[in-house]
Amino acid sequence: MRIGIDATALPPRPVGAGNYIINLIRSLEAQARNDEIVVFAESHGRDLIGVPPRQGFEWVTVPEMHPAVRLIWEQTIFPGLVRSAKVELLHSLHYTRPVRLGCASVVTLLDMTFFLYPQLHTRAKRLYFPRIIRMSARRADAFAAISESTRKDAIRLLKIPPEKILTTPLGVDRSFHLIEDERLLEEVRHRYDLPEKFVLYVGLIEPRKNLPLLIRAYRRLTAQETPYDLVLAGRLGWNYNEVMQSIERFGLRNRVRMPGYIPQGDLPLVYNLASLFIYPTTYEGFGLPVLEAMACGVPIITTRVSSLPEIVGKAGELLPENDEAALLKAMLRLLIDSELREKRKIAGLEQAAKFTWERTARLTLQLYRKAIQISRTP
Repeated sequence: MRIGIDATALPPRPVGAGNYIINLIRSLEAQARNDEIVVFAESHGRDLIGVPPRQGFEWVTVPEMHPAVRLIWEQTIFPGLVRSAKVELLHSLHYTRPVRLGCASVVTLLDMTFFLYPQLHTRAKRLYFPRIIRMSARRADAFAAISESTRKDAIRLLKIPPEKILTTPLGVDRSFHLIEDERLLEEVRHRYDLPEKFVLYVGLIEPRKNLPLLIRAYRRLTAQETPYDLVLAGRLGWNYNEVMQSIERFGLRNRVRMPGYIPQGDLPLVYNLASLFIYPTTYEGFGLPVLEAMACGVPIITTRVSSLPEIVGKAGELLPENDEAALLKAMLRLLIDSELREKRKIAGLEQAAKFTWERTARLTLQLYRKAIQISRTP
């Protein structure tokens, strides 16, 4: 096969979807040695993915663009580049594909929040993405869903035939593991001014992550004279004001740390420093930070919604959505009971080991072959 991969949606500071793009392409390059791969990316994306060109692996570097401009470019200029590259199939890694495309196509559906929780997106995204995603659902030959939950939602909401959509669960990079090098750990603690003991969240600071709930529960935890601070690590997304206001309202400025975006090279060390990881999200297409935390041996608490039960299994605490009392109780139980923390740590390590990027790549290659077959069927 000669495969085109659209990596143009990869941002300079990648989080969940961006890390999917990076790791999938790296794993495909390692496994698809009998195929040809052409990756379309901006220059920063090429640097982040870091795969050198070789025979059978090519780069097409496109101009750096504002995300809104990229969406217009995708429908106007990009189809010509795809035709020039003479690919048999284009894999669009971020929800949508060009309307006009002269080859087979696969589209990755990362989640269904644009349909299930439109209020959690900006107005511009609410206007654009549902329409273009529906168009892509009608025209693509096959689809990758990053969890079984997302697959079921896509079948129900977009009327995609079940045989056309395959679950390709994400993996966890090998850099996320137990780290015992005290020098490295202390260097990172100093670099981000992290406290001696802390509860950790990693991800975008945006409404979907439901961080005001975590802040309210943490405020009640501080009444127990806990030595644990709260660290909210991640770049500011849209409409983050409620998070900042909650910290101020409850007088937690000295107990809540916000180190901002933490690069991939330092993130495993930050996980290893944490005593507990909490992810109080409303909905997740996959929930990669939960998997990363488990791979680093951190006990986790998250919500029993969407994809998270399939990711966590029985390895962590799964709570009802928006249940402040249950969250406080789970935090207290895990912070007080060292034996329970150790049990959760071992279970998390075992659960995380089931998710590999090599498996993601193998399933994706299977999907490419199926999509080409479907495209050739009258």
